[in-house]
Amino acid sequence: MHTAAPVRRRPGHRHLLRTVLLALLTALALTGTVTGPARAADGDVTWTVRTASNGYGDDRSSFSHHVNPGGTVEDAMVVANRGRSELTLAVYAADGYTTGKGQLDLLTRDEKSTGVGAWVRPAKKTVRIAPGRTAEIPFTVEVPDDATPGDHVGGILTSLRQSEDAEGIAVDRRLGIRVKLRVSGALKPTLAVEDPHVDYHGTADPFGQGDATVTYTLHNTGNAMLSGAQDVTLSGPFGVLSTDAGKIPAPPELLPGEKWEVTVEVHGVTPAFRLTAEATVTPAVTDAAGSTTTLKPVHATTGGWAVPWALLLLVLLVLAAAVSAILLTRRNRARRRRREDARVNEAVEAALRDRVGPRD
Repeated sequence: MHTAAPVRRRPGHRHLLRTVLLALLTALALTGTVTGPARAADGDVTWTVRTASNGYGDDRSSFSHHVNPGGTVEDAMVVANRGRSELTLAVYAADGYTTGKGQLDLLTRDEKSTGVGAWVRPAKKTVRIAPGRTAEIPFTVEVPDDATPGDHVGGILTSLRQSEDAEGIAVDRRLGIRVKLRVSGALKPTLAVEDPHVDYHGTADPFGQGDATVTYTLHNTGNAMLSGAQDVTLSGPFGVLSTDAGKIPAPPELLPGEKWEVTVEVHGVTPAFRLTAEATVTPAVTDAAGSTTTLKPVHATTGGWAVPWALLLLVLLVLAAAVSAILLTRRNRARRRRREDARVNEAVEAALRDRVGPRD
């Protein structure tokens, strides 16, 4: 897991490319394993971080510990200078959170941490490393007596802040490793599906199917990190004309208290006037040993209108044409009947005149 979180001020247009590159580096933050060195903006400073080899294991992707309230844990991080000049880095810990892109990130040094960032205490606040050398940085985790049972996530970081250049841009390069603590006590992994909503988008084909969008919010209401498998189904009245959304990407592993907005596009939906959308999420929790356990599925339903306007319009047009045809037929019949009656009357009058004869 590593993070490269740039901090910029007053960027100029000439530095657009540089800004984009820094943003791409940020997107690689906190993946849970060190995949390569971090490189500063000027390309001359490079360093890597990894977990120390000790009784907790070798080549760990991150720090993970089970600890009691009031307990302590000692571990270490190894920093290597891969550059050509001496390197001085700040060392600190910070709380973690899930970004809008579903990635784990850490608070900046200026933001206040109340969990892991406050409990992890590095032995050094700064470290100076010669080119080609490494340094081991011990740290102690001190969990308070009143710590909430469950999962707490943060990280231990190294940071190199480069001063502002002529354009007023300051860059803070960060590289760190995730720290996950599970505090002993009652583990209550619970997930809620909140605020479900469905919108039907319709189709211009009177006999066709349309698309629908189902939205809802996943809320980790428990005290353990959770992800899960999702399924969304749409159906018409009495459960007929059911449509499944198909495979839905799993949400990120949410920290306790976090929320995640989910939007699912469902295709091939029959407009059955009234739709019922059901979202089913099967939470999954990972224990301290790394084993994943699925929990009881959580359901949420909502209704929405799916009126086949194109079909209704076609039906109305057909009915209007039928009514017009009937009215026109009746009017023509009445006209012919009036003409026929007029001819009969004329014939009767003519016959009467002929029988009476002319008068003197």
